[in-house]
Amino acid sequence: MFGFNFDKKSLYIIIGILVVLSLLSYGTDSLFGLVLSIPAVLLAITVHEFGHAFAAYKLGDDTPLRQGRLSLNPLDHIDPLGLAMLLFAHIGWGKPVQIDPRNYNRNISVEKADAIVSFAGPLMNFITAIVFALIYCAIFKFASATFILSNIGIIIIQIVGYIVTLNIGLGVFNLIPLPPLDGSKIFLPILPYNAKSWFIDHEQIFYIVFLVIWITGIAGRLISPIISQISDWILGFAMSIFGLQ
Repeated sequence: MFGFNFDKKSLYIIIGILVVLSLLSYGTDSLFGLVLSIPAVLLAITVHEFGHAFAAYKLGDDTPLRQGRLSLNPLDHIDPLGLAMLLFAHIGWGKPVQIDPRNYNRNISVEKADAIVSFAGPLMNFITAIVFALIYCAIFKFASATFILSNIGIIIIQIVGYIVTLNIGLGVFNLIPLPPLDGSKIFLPILPYNAKSWFIDHEQIFYIVFLVIWITGIAGRLISPIISQISDWILGFAMSIFGLQ
């Protein structure tokens, strides 16, 4: 995910307002859905940040290892503010993985190494979505109708479904080529030199652009068709594996 350096007092106020507004608009079913989405949010953030840490470590930087970030324990990756923002504002972040580019292997450029590390986060989200799509289809293939229609069965199916959709959404969202998202570093190496220099020199402008497209909902409208298409591909693949098509 990504990190912001906003004043924490301001963030607490924003989150408090979002929580109150969200809870006021939720019915019983919506609140139940929110609770069931918490495991998906925790897992999505965890695998995303682990992906960054693992890629950096494999490229020669042991900083994530020394800081305990080569872990799948959510407590090592969750930022409480970012978690609350993701739950109630649908945009959030994990605890940023600290990287020291000076430790990278010298067989590739720092720029390319940064791109690999950045891409590893969304990639882990997509891999997680595929794994849980397979689990989702396996439930319908092998579980009894009694289990599927039971309260526990319905809850498990909903949680697994949230994990699939949230990881796809998080992966796609972070590929938007705007800072502070991962996509800004992933696509930087492929830009022509002049375009790359202009992008770096005007990075602060792109932060503002990002905030505008998020607040106005443009980002959601742009990536929703992509998320739907990828979801169809992944679920179609999983269903074909289990002969459910």
